[in-house]
Amino acid sequence: MFYYLLKYVFLGPVLRLLFRPRTEGLEHIPEDGAAIVAGNHLSFSDHFLMPVVLKRRITFLAKQEYFTGPGIKGRLTAAFFRSAGQIPVDRSGKEAGQAAIREGLGVLAKGELLGIYPEGTRSHDGRLYKGKVGVAVMALKAGVPVIPCAMVGTFEIQPPGQVVPKIKRVRVRFGEPLDFSRYAGMENDKTVLRAVTDEIMYRILALSGQEYVDDYAAKVKEAQQAEQQRKFPPRFRR
Repeated sequence: MFYYLLKYVFLGPVLRLLFRPRTEGLEHIPEDGAAIVAGNHLSFSDHFLMPVVLKRRITFLAKQEYFTGPGIKGRLTAAFFRSAGQIPVDRSGKEAGQAAIREGLGVLAKGELLGIYPEGTRSHDGRLYKGKVGVAVMALKAGVPVIPCAMVGTFEIQPPGQVVPKIKRVRVRFGEPLDFSRYAGMENDKTVLRAVTDEIMYRILALSGQEYVDDYAAKVKEAQQAEQQRKFPPRFRR
């Protein structure tokens, strides 16, 4: 109930007015039945601007940090995400990936739309990074189509670290559903999972026009941070 109040009464109208999202390919979203919407992840705003253009409800697997923040701000953020039907996922430890897959399959088993960012984290520089294979595992196990989605312009309005977004028009593009039924029963084949994931990322790339990096975003970001610390140790920073 609160999800629809947010979308149609409180938050949705404001987002539409401020950012005037231009949509392409909405006809590719099925009117009913389970499906995965796999998108690029450029900004915190993506969580809100994609759902606001869809007629159907969509549930995202959200990082657990959104639900465990300290103080009043943390409690308000957690309450907001829970009320909006988003599912917290712990991204640390060996079982993190399996937990996310279990939660995602639960959403799909209900015949709902599942939103997922295959990169696993927000892009820190606006480029598109290598996708993790969890999206392929869920698509094959659930036997559902994957709809590629590209957010265009959200990095410019709210890159990582920027709290208040700039007021600027954005685009949300949906591609044709991808059918992977030819790989049914092969969700444990690593080669198949990589091929499926790469196909999904290629379709997202074609929609977004981003520069592609054949490496994981988190790994690249960690390497850059380590290099920064090596060049500028804490004692030399102001």
